[in-house]
Amino acid sequence: NDDPKKKLNYGWRLVDHENGHFTGVDTALPNRAMKAALIARELAPLAAYTEVRPEVKYGENSRIDFLLRGDGLPDAYVEVKSVTLSRQTGLAEFPDSVTARGAKHLGELARMAEAGHRAVLLYLVQRTDCTQMRLAADIDPTYAAASLAARAAGLEIHAISTHITPQAVILAQPIPFTG
Repeated sequence: NDDPKKKLNYGWRLVDHENGHFTGVDTALPNRAMKAALIARELAPLAAYTEVRPEVKYGENSRIDFLLRGDGLPDAYVEVKSVTLSRQTGLAEFPDSVTARGAKHLGELARMAEAGHRAVLLYLVQRTDCTQMRLAADIDPTYAAASLAARAAGLEIHAISTHITPQAVILAQPIPFTG
C-alpha cells in the first residue's frame, strides 16, 4: 500500500481458501470497480448512461453511490453492496449482519423509483465459489422486508460475480438473484 493517507503500509485484500477459491475483503473495492465499469459502460443494464456522478446527496440525509444520467433516460440512482457471506455451497448471501443503514438505503431507493426515477441495487459478489445470490433474511429480516417493498416499488436488483486472483479483482458476469 503506497497511499500516504493510510496509517499502515499494508492491507488485507483477499482470503485464500484451501479449496483454491478467493474472497475479497477490501470494502473500498466494490465502488471503485463499479465506477470503472459504469464509466466504461460495461454493465449491460446501465450501458446507455453517459454521465456517472459518485457520492451524490439525495433523499433524507443520504448519499447514493452513483447517479447516472443520459440523454432521454430517467436518472438512475445506483447503490452498490459488497457480498462476502456464503453459508451454503455456491450461494452468496447479503447481509452478513443486521444493517439498519442498508434498510434505509432500500427505503430511499424505493422512493426514487416511486418518483419515476430508475433505482438500481448492484450486489458485487466478492467470492469465486458462488454462482447465485440471495438475501440472508434470517440474519436481518428487516432488510429482507425492505428489499421486498423496494422491489415492489420498482427497484432493480443485479448480482454480479467476480474473478479474483492475487493480482486482480475483475467483474465477471451477472448471476441469478433469488431473493
